[in-house]
Amino acid sequence: MTTAKGAAAPKSSFWASGHWPTLVAAFLYFDLAFMVWVILGPLAPAISEDLGLTSAQKGLMVAVPTLAGAVLRVVNGLLVDRIGPKRSGAISQVIVIAGLFTAWLAGVNSFAGTLALGIILGFAGASFAIALPLASRWYPPEHQGKAMGLAGMGNSGTVLAALFAPALAQMFGWNMVLGLACIPLTIVFLVYLLMAKDAPGAPAPKKLTHYFQPLKTADAWWLMAFYSVTFGGFVGLAASLPIYFTDQFHLTPVMAGTCTAACVFAGSLVRPMGGALADRIGGVKSLMMVFIVAALALAAIPQAAALPAALALFVVAMLALGIGNGAVFQLVPQRFSAEIGVMTGLVGMAGGVGGFYLASSLGFAKQWTGSFAPGFTIFAGLTAVALVALTLLKGHWRRTWGAAEGVRI
Repeated sequence: MTTAKGAAAPKSSFWASGHWPTLVAAFLYFDLAFMVWVILGPLAPAISEDLGLTSAQKGLMVAVPTLAGAVLRVVNGLLVDRIGPKRSGAISQVIVIAGLFTAWLAGVNSFAGTLALGIILGFAGASFAIALPLASRWYPPEHQGKAMGLAGMGNSGTVLAALFAPALAQMFGWNMVLGLACIPLTIVFLVYLLMAKDAPGAPAPKKLTHYFQPLKTADAWWLMAFYSVTFGGFVGLAASLPIYFTDQFHLTPVMAGTCTAACVFAGSLVRPMGGALADRIGGVKSLMMVFIVAALALAAIPQAAALPAALALFVVAMLALGIGNGAVFQLVPQRFSAEIGVMTGLVGMAGGVGGFYLASSLGFAKQWTGSFAPGFTIFAGLTAVALVALTLLKGHWRRTWGAAEGVRI
């Protein structure tokens, strides 16, 4: 084993093996970034009332940050490769803080303004491609999973948005929430500058064409497709549930935010557990169970006439999707160990695209049919298609790269 500095050393405990201040800084950055990435979702009921948005416009408003984050994850991956994760993260945080401050100061007065803000918030969603390499490069192979798991738990920031944004909007107005968000973001930015440090021995920058090499293999596309279902479902629901609960059950924005937080917390909490389960029984088997449970829960949601039943089904779906996120990333390094950085960005991008599809399709379904049901039903169908595809692929995967690596997939 080698340490992050490249010198031979005996195996040590997790906390002694890396640079814990950087790990803490990466988690805080990721957590607050995810909080503002989805902040338009909890604010959507108030924004749509003020601006007179249609159901389709509401869906697009909460979906655009997800799509922008997906595209910018690849951009941030390239930036990390060339100037290092710390500086890349600092630039991204400044853009987000400046964008929110400007939106608060000037006001967001139109649907086009919400879309422009959503693009800026995409830089927050793209923090995934910065925070994970910032933390993980400090840790040796036997502790990589723990480091990435702890840094990656920053997706729990979506819970903060769901819990606090509606209440603050009720007290101060939704536009003021954009300005208030700059306060914790600025504090975390200063902590980040003081605590974060790039690991020595960073890999040399790669040519742009290197990033597209994995796309020549079908396995890369399948893993991206599976993550577009698991993470796409998770983030798409996180952004859309406040709208669903207010429109479908006529909850207040604060109560809708609380219900959303419960669902999102379930999905965030189990992501590390999903990786651990995949290590134990194999990523393919865990992912197959995930797709079965998620498809059944999503298909049943339109039939849930009462809030408790719908809430229970959303929690089950989010638990399954959260486990699925961890399961996919157990499989990715088994197949693409030499291109793990590139594949992390590509798979993450696919997840964002899936989230954009789900959030926008729910809005269009509500506007065109008067019901959210077609959006949930179609996504449940896509989940079932993913299950069939994985069933057909599993034998080939186990005979080829699974057997070659001697790992449980």
